[in-house]
Amino acid sequence: MLNDRKEKCKKEKMANSTSSENSSEDKSEEHMDVRLKHCLAYVLHTSGTTGTPKIVRVPHACIVPNIQHFRILFEITQEDVLFLASPLTFDPSVVEIFVALSSGASLLIVPTSVKVLPSKLAAVLFSHHRVTILQATPTLLRRFGSQLIKSTVLSASTSLRVLALGGEAFPSLAVLKSWREVGNRTQIFNIYGVTEVSSWATFYRIPEKSLNSTFKCELPVQLGFPLLGTVVEVRDTNGFRIQEGNGQVFLGGRNRVCFLDGEMTVPLGTMRATGDFATVKDGGLYFLGRKDSQIKRHGKRLNIELVQQVAEGLQQVESCAVIWYNQDKLILFMVSKNELVKDHIFKELAKHLPSHAIPDELVLIDSLPFTSHGKIDVSELNKIYLNYTNLKSENKLNGKEELWEKLQHLWKSILSPSEDSLEVPDESLFLRSGGDSFKSVRLLSEIETLVGTSVPGLLEVILSRSILEIYNHTLHTVFPGEDLTFSKTCATKRKFSDINQEETSGKSLHQKSVMPLNLDSERNAFMALSRGSQILSLNTTRFLTKLGHCPSAYSSDLTLQTNIQKVKSLHPPSLTGKSEDSTCVERTEDGTPVIGAEAVGLHVRWKSDTGKCVDASPLVVIPANDKPSATVYIGSHSHRMMAIDLYSGKVKWQQILGDRIESSACVSKCGNFIAVGCYNGLVYVLKSNNGEKYWMFTTEDAVKSSATVDPTTGLLYFGSHDQHAYALDIYEKKCVWKLKCGGAIFSSPCLNLIPHHLYFATLGGLLLAVNPATGTRVWKHSCGKPLFSSPQCCLQYVCIGCVDGNLLCFTHFGEQVWQFSTSEPIFSSPCTSISEQEIFFGSHDCFIYCCSMEGHLQWKFETTSRVYSTPFAFHNRNRSNEMLLATASTDGKLWILESKSGQLQSVFELPGEVFSSPVVWESMLIIGCRNNYVYCLDLLGSSEK
Repeated sequence: MLNDRKEKCKKEKMANSTSSENSSEDKSEEHMDVRLKHCLAYVLHTSGTTGTPKIVRVPHACIVPNIQHFRILFEITQEDVLFLASPLTFDPSVVEIFVALSSGASLLIVPTSVKVLPSKLAAVLFSHHRVTILQATPTLLRRFGSQLIKSTVLSASTSLRVLALGGEAFPSLAVLKSWREVGNRTQIFNIYGVTEVSSWATFYRIPEKSLNSTFKCELPVQLGFPLLGTVVEVRDTNGFRIQEGNGQVFLGGRNRVCFLDGEMTVPLGTMRATGDFATVKDGGLYFLGRKDSQIKRHGKRLNIELVQQVAEGLQQVESCAVIWYNQDKLILFMVSKNELVKDHIFKELAKHLPSHAIPDELVLIDSLPFTSHGKIDVSELNKIYLNYTNLKSENKLNGKEELWEKLQHLWKSILSPSEDSLEVPDESLFLRSGGDSFKSVRLLSEIETLVGTSVPGLLEVILSRSILEIYNHTLHTVFPGEDLTFSKTCATKRKFSDINQEETSGKSLHQKSVMPLNLDSERNAFMALSRGSQILSLNTTRFLTKLGHCPSAYSSDLTLQTNIQKVKSLHPPSLTGKSEDSTCVERTEDGTPVIGAEAVGLHVRWKSDTGKCVDASPLVVIPANDKPSATVYIGSHSHRMMAIDLYSGKVKWQQILGDRIESSACVSKCGNFIAVGCYNGLVYVLKSNNGEKYWMFTTEDAVKSSATVDPTTGLLYFGSHDQHAYALDIYEKKCVWKLKCGGAIFSSPCLNLIPHHLYFATLGGLLLAVNPATGTRVWKHSCGKPLFSSPQCCLQYVCIGCVDGNLLCFTHFGEQVWQFSTSEPIFSSPCTSISEQEIFFGSHDCFIYCCSMEGHLQWKFETTSRVYSTPFAFHNRNRSNEMLLATASTDGKLWILESKSGQLQSVFELPGEVFSSPVVWESMLIIGCRNNYVYCLDLLGSSEK
């Protein structure tokens, strides 16, 4: 590498000496020229956090010695795993990458969304991938928090061999010792350097005896010794090198030279001023701080980094930062291990600091903001303090309702200022809505400004949970112990200490009155309809025959129609074939959709008050032996699960569950039970005839996923926000299997009979095919973005919508066949036509789409708002050969379209937002609304109208 280059350089000089005498040779020896071929390795910009921003062009000869030396220093082997902690815009990344690649070691790269979640990052680094080498800024390490550092990063059993901290002032030895668990053997290095002399210049390995010593050491950790090819000097104000005392650090070396800004040639051996001050004492070099860290306060000079080190050494402090705000106030920002009393902290600081170093103000924050390079973001701290001072002078919040309104406003002002008139959906995730680590700190600061207090743990909730859960988390801090308007937060792992002990035991609450599980086909024959035209038909052969239908193509005893295997016996045959062209539905000059001549009408048959918003979709169960007793099962935010007579709207029963219900109900194979998930982490199994609780199963987080029943085995499948998929045997009252899915599960699972696969989708972006009998994974696909949409199947394919705006189509063996792109996220689940020739879905771009099974657009219809709802395909009762499509937009409008053309047949506006999906039976459409009601509407033909 370097030796080869030197040899080549010598040969070139000898070849040129005869013609150019000494002139060119002298120049090449005394200067480095950026114009020479192969001179530069890379170009980057300094961030400006420690000086004026610069363009730095780095020659190979400057950076290669770093790579060579660190390979030797860290004793890198092929067995090592290095974490790429630095972004590519920060020159330490070059060392990380090429130390790994040139040694045959592994290089671990993780997404930014994982980097900003300390607990998740720690699990990825030290549990899943067993990282052995970590080069990072102290700020990045501090973000884990002292407890996680001690229990994981620097534990006795950690995989980490080497921890190299640089880019900022090294932590005090006392703090470093407090981070290590007894028995830890990680080698810890202090590394120092500047981008202008890329990348590192010095190293110092902390001696084991210093780490294990019980004696208190007041001196900072040494900067140590120069790296290969590097010259380090400390100079006084006159530019003379000093052997003892304080001065500014200069770095360089014959080949350790970079080109700054417009420089074309630089003399070899150039020394660069760093702006950093150090002291030389007894042959050791100690960092004092940056030039801009030296302030004059109360007539005395003060290094603000000293204040930070002392504060960080206090037992109650996780991490902290100090700024000199407007060159007027010394502000200490502190992340606490527990609720702090500010007076106590000031007393502790007074024991260790002179009076002129005591901060003016102490601000408690949830997490330190940091730049993309992993350093403290001073500009963001300034903003946080400005907001803090504003909040002290005025009361920002008057109540719980105002908190929700203002949280929505803050969310939109930070992420989508142009959508000010639209409400943010409850399940919106910050990182997937355009947020990042910088914006998350801003939102945190704004919320804490709004409520007038720090909200512990809020940053992690912002980064990993929905806006509703952010609201709930904040609500519990600001209004503790009150009867909250919304459900309890699911932001952290639940202990469920507030759940009735009888519920958590998994035993029946009404064992004496349990009805016999009579599986007689005549008594228990029924059909169940749920969103997306899903039909479960059990023991209905005789029933269907009486109605004039043909027997099912699959089984005379059970049928599963989930848009996978379409049961043609349930409906008259529909028209097949492609549309001639892909069209957008015709509109009048004022933008109103044109309604077709054979339009249907909608009229409210009945409505039922649930007490609060209804986001769940209805389940309609029609008994074969008593069709007029058909029942609608649906839950709401009021914690109520209700059974309503389909024809009359009369409430048959209602049961109060432990928390908010967004999950849609699922009927058991025998028809005697329904199952529904709840925000308190429980799955409730209720008797379908009276609502009595039969069994409760506990998960570790909210259950928003709707269950799916396997008609072949009777098992119930569902997902939880605890990142697991479950299979329950409700008759044996046991969990048959449990599978970790790599992300919270919001959507509903989908069962396919041939091949027998169960599909789950996660908010981590994974689509998984699972063996329903064993719970083992068959295949998985990473979609890259969260999946709120539920997977839906047909004979050949499984389809799903993604937050990135794509509808994805896969074979049942995991091969992606096609993707169709919309301009906004897709939360709507797909629905296929009876003929399986078309697939329907909605998007946040306000369109309803129809695609062919080859992924080609057939038509699209523009609604007046985002479409969250899943469409439902059904036959026009007045024209049996015509298929209609029902769906809803979030502004409360119900749309009835002709499914082959997208022609509008009818539109009806409900008095509230709609996130529920419609279900249609005969001439009735059932749907939930956020005005607290469940609606049943009659579909009327032209003569009926």
